[in-house]
Amino acid sequence: MPSSAAPDIAMIRSVLTVSSGTLASRLLGFARDALTAALLGAGPVADAFLMAFQLINVIRRMLSEGALNAALVPAWMRMRDGSGLAAASAFAGAVLGTVSATLIALAVIVGVAMPLLMTLLAPGFAGRDSLQLAVTDARLMLPYLAFAGPAAVIMSLMNARHRFAITSFSPLLFNVALILVISVLLLLHQDSHSAAMMMAATVGAAGLLQLLVLSIPGRRDNIASPLRLSFDTGMRDFARKAVPGMIANSGPQLLIVAGAIVASVSPSAVAWLYFANRLIELPLGMVGVAIGTVLVPEMSRALNKGDRLALVHAESRGIELAAALALPATFGLIVLSEPIVRVLFEHGAFTAADTQATALALGCLGLGLPAYVLIKALSPAFFARGNTMTPLLAALTGIAVAIVLALVFGRLFGIGGIAVAVAVGAWSNAASLARSVAATFGFSIDAEARRRLPRIVLAALLMGGLLWLAVRLLPPMPDAHELLQAAMLVVLIVAGIAVYGLLLLAFRVIVWSDMQAALAQSRSSDLHT
Repeated sequence: MPSSAAPDIAMIRSVLTVSSGTLASRLLGFARDALTAALLGAGPVADAFLMAFQLINVIRRMLSEGALNAALVPAWMRMRDGSGLAAASAFAGAVLGTVSATLIALAVIVGVAMPLLMTLLAPGFAGRDSLQLAVTDARLMLPYLAFAGPAAVIMSLMNARHRFAITSFSPLLFNVALILVISVLLLLHQDSHSAAMMMAATVGAAGLLQLLVLSIPGRRDNIASPLRLSFDTGMRDFARKAVPGMIANSGPQLLIVAGAIVASVSPSAVAWLYFANRLIELPLGMVGVAIGTVLVPEMSRALNKGDRLALVHAESRGIELAAALALPATFGLIVLSEPIVRVLFEHGAFTAADTQATALALGCLGLGLPAYVLIKALSPAFFARGNTMTPLLAALTGIAVAIVLALVFGRLFGIGGIAVAVAVGAWSNAASLARSVAATFGFSIDAEARRRLPRIVLAALLMGGLLWLAVRLLPPMPDAHELLQAAMLVVLIVAGIAVYGLLLLAFRVIVWSDMQAALAQSRSSDLHT
C-alpha cells in the first residue's frame, strides 16, 4: 500500500461529496428534462425554449459549476495566506458586490439586445416563429443572472474552506422548482406555447431560491464582508484572470452551443442535441466538476507551500479518478444509447423517431466524454497557477474546430455528423491543453498512476465489450411495457458497474483493504454544512 494512501482517501471523500450532490442534481435534471420532453416534444416550441435555456444554462455553468470557483479559490487562498483572513473576507466582499452589480447590468443589456443575439446563436430560426419564441423565453429567464452571480461567489468561498456539501446540494433547488412547475402544467394539459413561457419565468425564481439558501450560512460565517462595489487594480486583475477562466471552464457547454448554432437550420435538431447532451452531462458533472472543484484548492495549497510531491500527488490522483469514472461511462452511454433515451424521454410529445435521432446524437457525443473529463483534470494545473489564458485559447480552438466540422459533417450526415464534430472539438481542446501542460510543467504523474491507468483502460474496455454482448443477446423489446424496459436497463447498468468494479479489484487498481479504510473514516471536514 503506497504511503500516500491517506491523502488518496481524503481526496476521494471530497470528490464523492461533490459528486453525490452533482449526481442528485443531474438525476433531478433528468426528471426535469423527461417532463419537458413530454410537455414540449421536439418541435419548434421545444427548439425555441431549449435554445434559450442553453444560453442561460451556459452562463449558469460558467458561474456555478467550477468555473468561477477555479478563478476565485486560488486568489482568495493567496490573499488569506499572505494578508490574513480579514483581508481575504474584504476581497471576497468586493468580488461579491462587483459580480452582483455587473450581472444585473449585463442582464439588462442582453435583454435589450436579445433579438440580435438569438439571431446569431440560432441563424436557422430566422424567418420562423421559433425566433420570437426563443427571444421571449430567453428574456423571461434573464432575471436568473442577477441571482446566479452572488450564489456562485458564495459557493466558491465555501469550497475554499472545504465546505463542499452545501455547495454541492444547493443546485438541487433549481431543478426541484422546475419539476414542480412542469408537473402542474402537464396535469393541467397546458398548451406548449404558454407552458414554455411559464417554465422560462420559473428559471429566475429558482435562482432566487438557491441564493436565499446559500446566503444563510454565508452571512453566519461572515465570509464576504464588507460588501462593496470595487473596480480597483486588484479587482481588475482578478477579472482579467477570472473571465478567461470562466469561459475556458465552460468549454463543454460552449461546444454544445456551437453545435446548436449549426443544428438550428434543421427542425427538431436543437432538441435532439440538447437531450443527448443532457445524458453526457451526468458523468461529466459527477467526475469533471467534482475533480475540478476539489483539485483547484488542493493544487493551490501545494503551490503556496512549494510542496512538489503534494502537487504531483494531486495531479496523479485527479487523472486516475477521471479515467476510472469517465471511461466506463463512455462505453455504457454508447452501447446503451437507444434504450436509455427511450426509457427517459419517449413519453407524451416525444416520439419514437425523436428517440432514434437523439440516441444517434448521444452515441456520437459519447466519443468526446473522455476528452471533456480530461479537460477538467488538466485545467486546474493552470488555474491553480493563475494562468487562465492557456485554457481559454484551448477552449476557443476546440469551439472553432467544432463549428467548422459541424458545417461539413452536418450537411453530410445530419445530427450524427454535428454530434461527431462536437466530440472532435472536445478532443482538440484536450489535446491543446495536454501539449501546453507538457511544454510548461511536464506531465506530473507518479509511479502509481502509470501502473493503474493502463489497467483502468483495460477494465473499461472489457466491461464495454461484455455490455455490448449482453445487449445483442437480449431479445429486442421496443413494444414492451415501460416498466419492463426500465427494469431491464437498470439491470444492465448495475451489471456493468459490478463487472467493472470486480475487474478493478482483479487488476489491483483498487485494494479491498484500502476501501475498508476509506469507509471507516466516516467523519470528515468535507461534510460540514
